Amino acid sequence: MTAVSEGAGELLEPLARVAPGERGATRIADRVVAKVAARAAREALGPLPPDAARPYATVVVHHDSARVSVHLELDYPCDIGARCGRVRHQVVQRVRALVGMSVPEVAVRVERLHLAAEYGARQGRTR
Repeated sequence: MTAVSEGAGELLEPLARVAPGERGATRIADRVVAKVAARAAREALGPLPPDAARPYATVVVHHDSARVSVHLELDYPCDIGARCGRVRHQVVQRVRALVGMSVPEVAVRVERLHLAAEYGARQGRTR
């Protein structure tokens, strides 16, 4: 007959005595924060022009805060300021909720404006 060792119980006991602050920390990669921010920007924009690139983000993480730069393309005509404001708000909310970081700064860079086809036709423009 085989005897059961109490070694497993001995291994668990010292782990229980370690203070919570000394057990380690979870580090979230910058690229994960960037993907969350880009997805949040996409959610805030709604439908994009057919030939527009998807929004992307770059981040700089320092401790528990992330500075975000979002690059996007918009259709035109639109209220650019209002749409950028919605993107900023959504990025701050989603990064805080999903990653647990504060976002003191969100820079929104509009890389390109796409002229709506019907707008150009109404104005009598051809290119």
